[in-house]
Amino acid sequence: MTEERELTVEEQLAALEAERDEHLNDLKRVAAEFENYRKRILRDQEGLVARAHERLVKELLPVLDDLERALAAAEQHEEAKLEEGVRLVHRQLAAALEREGLTEIPIEGKFDPHVHEALLSQPSDQDEGTVIQVLQKGYSLGDRVLRPARVVIAAPKENGGDAGS
Repeated sequence: MTEERELTVEEQLAALEAERDEHLNDLKRVAAEFENYRKRILRDQEGLVARAHERLVKELLPVLDDLERALAAAEQHEEAKLEEGVRLVHRQLAAALEREGLTEIPIEGKFDPHVHEALLSQPSDQDEGTVIQVLQKGYSLGDRVLRPARVVIAAPKENGGDAGS
């Protein structure tokens, strides 16, 4: 009877090893499928980025054409045409970027550190922390700030005897 019992233990061991090998093969297959999926997603993402770049560049080509015309007018000393051409290029570029979702960051009112960068503070009659001058416009694309507005803010009003900052 002992021999019969050992045989069934060996059979059980062989069955468990076969099951283990099957699970290991399944795991390897899933890992390979996941790696292929990851590579495919990466290729798709690169394709989307390339198409987005292509669309933006195609949108900017007329702006480049008009800029070249404005430069040609400048070479011929046609200042009125040059100014008109530069204004046209500016409008076209602003419109193209706006269609892509670019918006100018509003600068009225209080300083907001999420969308403004204070470069200076100056004494002013306005309330402390109010934006009093824009040194460089800021822009956002969707809900992301691409470049904060660089501003001058109102400093606290100076009182006669303060040993201030």
